Amino acid sequence: MRKRAAARQDDVLSVLKGCDRPMTAYQILERLQIGEPDIAPPTVYRTLSALTDQGRAHRLESIKAFVPCRCSHVESVPVLAICEDCGLVEEHDGSELLPQLTALTDQSAFQADRHIVEIHGHCEACTA
Repeated sequence: MRKRAAARQDDVLSVLKGCDRPMTAYQILERLQIGEPDIAPPTVYRTLSALTDQGRAHRLESIKAFVPCRCSHVESVPVLAICEDCGLVEEHDGSELLPQLTALTDQSAFQADRHIVEIHGHCEACTA
């Protein structure tokens, strides 16, 4: 019997929240296959797409991985600081950036669907 979308989303979010580093879709799939061997990659990709559309997870475009959303982003911009050494991702509220980003894209009549800022560098633990 197939799981309902909400239950599948809860499963994927649980896997993401259980890991302290970003995970690829295939890493998530491997964790889910422990309890559900027949789950297929398209199911995980569809679920991740729904979770990112809902703002419950973020896709880190630069490293093709996912993290759970840890903030509320209503009328906001998630700013994700990614450590190049250990992979830690810190999520920050970039609310003050939204008007500036909107003004920037309005210059060319570009209609943004979503805003996510990724910053790569080194966390405090890796620079110490």
